[in-house]
Amino acid sequence: MSIPHIEGSSWSSIPPDSTPPAAPEPWQATRAQTQLVRDEEDYLAAEQRDIGRPVGENQRELFVSCDPGPALQQQFQHLHPEFIAVHDIATHASRKLLAGIAAASKRAMQTLTIRRQGYGTPLATLQFVELPTAQGGVLRIYSTEADAETSSRHALARTLLAHSTLGVILVGDVPLHAMSATLKPLHDDMVAGPWPNRQLLMLPLSAANALVTQGMELARGTGVSVRTTPQVTRPADAWNFISTTWSRLYAQLHPADSTARPAPAATPTTPTEPLPLRPMPPVAASRPAVPTDPLSRYVHQLSELTGMVSCCVFEVATGRAVAHAGASPGADDLATHGSELLAAMLSTSRTLGLGHALPEAAITLGAHHLLLRAVPRHPGMALHAVLDKTHANLTLARLQILRMDTLFDEPAG
Repeated sequence: MSIPHIEGSSWSSIPPDSTPPAAPEPWQATRAQTQLVRDEEDYLAAEQRDIGRPVGENQRELFVSCDPGPALQQQFQHLHPEFIAVHDIATHASRKLLAGIAAASKRAMQTLTIRRQGYGTPLATLQFVELPTAQGGVLRIYSTEADAETSSRHALARTLLAHSTLGVILVGDVPLHAMSATLKPLHDDMVAGPWPNRQLLMLPLSAANALVTQGMELARGTGVSVRTTPQVTRPADAWNFISTTWSRLYAQLHPADSTARPAPAATPTTPTEPLPLRPMPPVAASRPAVPTDPLSRYVHQLSELTGMVSCCVFEVATGRAVAHAGASPGADDLATHGSELLAAMLSTSRTLGLGHALPEAAITLGAHHLLLRAVPRHPGMALHAVLDKTHANLTLARLQILRMDTLFDEPAG
């Protein structure tokens, strides 16, 4: 279960100097230089046991010369580590789950920062927790929720899931009609490959009825075993499912270890016994309460419309998301691209001498409709909505959204 030992520093982005200069010299721009490493020799130690180098307490960094996703994939393909990746769909629970596991097992949350070779520019940050195992190794659990720009964030999530030994997917409150469209990008990634992972565990945080069928469809044509658990209402239940699945999977992968292994001690750090997770923070389960502020209530009710996949209210001038409901695309993506679309249409309108009013647009794509319009009684704010083309009637949806304007006439409270 331990991560393979790699001799030398072939996976370091910066080769060690064989003959260091007699007198200290400033580092060159092509050398790794961070505030956390005191000297070059510490960073370029001859022994590398894991992805990246330790540069501080609970912090590692990896210098790369390509994008973070492909760089991490190269690491996994070379080291072949066994790990669990926890991925979010229509929720942001994975980091909370990891924080709870860390607290329950008295372990620290750790970070891996991926930096650009030469300049040291941070490209992405991942969070993970390490649990000691009964075999003397370490089980690492990553959250796929990376801090990175959008394309890198998606590539890192895909890489972590594809190369994990066990991929765990936390599924939030996705409308039944949108479930298939929400899971399609993941299915496409699995089919396109490379996807060495053979085990996915889906944990519904809300009603699980539709997810069982969709899990079977997700596995179709991929060779991946997809198991869906009953609805998870407590973080401790989530860890019970994860740790039990991991123990069974580990026994299949390492039958010799499993048969020779003594009975596990009653400690929260063995992979064969679920960790007690009472210190864990709450993870959103079931359908959240209806929000009270007008904009959040607005997008919440819009998300209930037939065919609505995701919707967001954003500031037109800054592209900042203000309120969001639904699945993917997320709030930041809808806000950024909605702002760009409106800016392009406004520029065209002004150039043609057709006025400066905020435009309203309905755009039909291959499988989706996009709707953009101003939000009533909120100057400078607009709505960007994505609807599933196979379930939504565009004309009816526009009328229903128009009727939602009356929400802003209601007294607050």
